[in-house]
Amino acid sequence: MAEPTQRTPSRDLEGALVDAAERVLVRDGLRGLTVRAVATEAGVAPMGVYNRFGSKHGLVAAVLVRGFDGLAASIRTADGPDAVERLRVCGRSYRRFALANPQHYEGMFGTGVSPADRAATTTDELARHATAAFDVLVAEVSRAMDAGVLRKDDPAEAAQVIWSAVHGAVAVELAGVIQVADREASYERLLAALIAGLG
Repeated sequence: MAEPTQRTPSRDLEGALVDAAERVLVRDGLRGLTVRAVATEAGVAPMGVYNRFGSKHGLVAAVLVRGFDGLAASIRTADGPDAVERLRVCGRSYRRFALANPQHYEGMFGTGVSPADRAATTTDELARHATAAFDVLVAEVSRAMDAGVLRKDDPAEAAQVIWSAVHGAVAVELAGVIQVADREASYERLLAALIAGLG
């Protein structure tokens, strides 16, 4: 077995800076995520942040990569024979992730971010990780189609319908403008309607 590779001090510092950026994001929100705030949180000079990420946008992109990786991990369901329940678990996990990580979610989906900042933050790496999260849902939808739970169609198209619907529901809930008393029950009805509609 090969010896495990050691992380270089540079990679250690990069990881520490992203850790610090996540703490700033959670504490101060996306608008508070500045190079100076992260440098202070990490105990380094601002130039250390610029040297590794190039700009504030590069730093934000690195944090959002972690966000999409966390979302992908949360919606990846355990193996099980019940395709309907797998879809429900996937949908519930999506909502749970968003509610537990509202600052990440805001940045990941551009809520309250100017188009210019959004464009500057969207690196190739970030786009790959966002696509990978979507692909987890596509795989789940494809599995449900193979099981006969969803009608045969383009899995990516069906996954986009699901993602758009659950994102809309979660965004309304995060904005505090949901109009029903039982938010969880309302979300469950949405999941049931989606599965029935695509079934």
